[in-house]
Amino acid sequence: MSKLNLFILFLFLTVSVAGQNIYQNASQEKDFFSNYKNLSETQLFDTIEDYNKTAIHYYHLCDFLSAYEYLIKALLLCEKTNYESYKPKIYTNMGNIYYRFNKYDIAKSYYLKALHLCHDSTTIVVMLNNLGTIEIINGNLDTAFLYLEKSLQMSKQHENTYLHTTLNTMAWAFQNRNLYDSAFYYYRWSLEEARLNEKIEKETEILSNMGKLFFEVHKTDSALHYIDLSNVIAEEIHFLSILSENHLTLSKIDETRGRNKSALEHYKQYAILKDSVLNNEKFGNINQLQRLYEVSKTNKQIEKLVVEKQIREKTIYYQKIIWGITFFVLIVVMIALLFIFLQNKRLKIAYRVLFEKNIKIMELQENSLKENGEKYKKSPLTDEKHEELLNRILILMEDSSIICDAEFSLEKLAELVQSNHTYVSQVINTALKKNFRSFLNSYRIQEAQRIFSELDITKYTIEYVALQVGFKSPTAFRNAFREITGVSPNYYLKAMREEE
Repeated sequence: MSKLNLFILFLFLTVSVAGQNIYQNASQEKDFFSNYKNLSETQLFDTIEDYNKTAIHYYHLCDFLSAYEYLIKALLLCEKTNYESYKPKIYTNMGNIYYRFNKYDIAKSYYLKALHLCHDSTTIVVMLNNLGTIEIINGNLDTAFLYLEKSLQMSKQHENTYLHTTLNTMAWAFQNRNLYDSAFYYYRWSLEEARLNEKIEKETEILSNMGKLFFEVHKTDSALHYIDLSNVIAEEIHFLSILSENHLTLSKIDETRGRNKSALEHYKQYAILKDSVLNNEKFGNINQLQRLYEVSKTNKQIEKLVVEKQIREKTIYYQKIIWGITFFVLIVVMIALLFIFLQNKRLKIAYRVLFEKNIKIMELQENSLKENGEKYKKSPLTDEKHEELLNRILILMEDSSIICDAEFSLEKLAELVQSNHTYVSQVINTALKKNFRSFLNSYRIQEAQRIFSELDITKYTIEYVALQVGFKSPTAFRNAFREITGVSPNYYLKAMREEE
């Protein structure tokens, strides 16, 4: 049976039971609220708070799906009881979960929603801190400092409950401005406040951040000291996200020390832990919970119009309508799928031709580069130093361990070939007709293609390969890959698998 037939069968089964789902969703929601109909107002509020605290507990255990389930329950009860004053805390925690999955725009929307509804000063302190964090990530440091200074001011006015959190973010902001002394000062202050308030999870995070700071300023021994302290606590409380980040830092430290095997082991641990906590499947389940919540809100509006004794009769009515709609939808879908199938077939052929042409172009470019290298090795130029420098550059660029270092630069290349960056840049521009960035990216993308052909890519992500070949962000890697090869990394891998 073809994939298209399977899809149509799946669609038919899904739509055919939609009538029952309308009744079941309404009944399940009714059952959910029936468990609380005999509770007093105070008991309902206590239940909402218990759900939120349980969600926070699961959040610290990195079980974000369970955390989100309890937040949805708390939000449903808030809407049922009109307990609006508690919604900002729930929205804050929802934003924190999306933040962990790097969905910063969604997280920011929840933080702004919480800030708009919030009248509690301590929650406002948290919101201002969280918004400052988002602005740091977006590179808006001036805006971030405005949020953080306001948060710091308000925190000091309210018993310093969340002072440690704001101080930690403030330290990170200074670190992003390369003001390391100020960053260390705020990290130390934040650590003292966290320990004073027995915020063990925050203490673990701050220690990890201090380790990253010392690694950034090339004080490796101090970095290892703080990472080890962070790991001890993180392992004790099973704080997987911090353990994951610590393994990444340790991988970078070992890499700078030339311990490539140990660095790779740490990076594997980082990838495994990160995938166990923040994989796409879990995020998909969280999104599904959000969609079900939105559907439940619609169902509540429908339920108000239906008398309880008419639910079963209405369900039959809905089923008849849905069966009629199903027949009509199936016809429309089959026509649409046929059109899409034909379009995709043509598109696939076009992409295939593009891919084959791109491979030929890459081969021609590679041969051209080799021929140029040979020419400059064998044919004397009018300027012997020019020829000698070019030879040294071409030989060094063949060493993937050097060019795949994320910190590799024109200055570093000049240092390794015992020249200065002006001469090196001139040789690359005149002899190879490229600037340094394009020249470097061409070698890195060739290395990525080699890794794609040798690595079991099902066990690793494109982000992993991007880091392996020296790119600091997956976005930069994808842009460079597309610029050089003409196709995206995803399509390139797909085409390679089809060739196999």
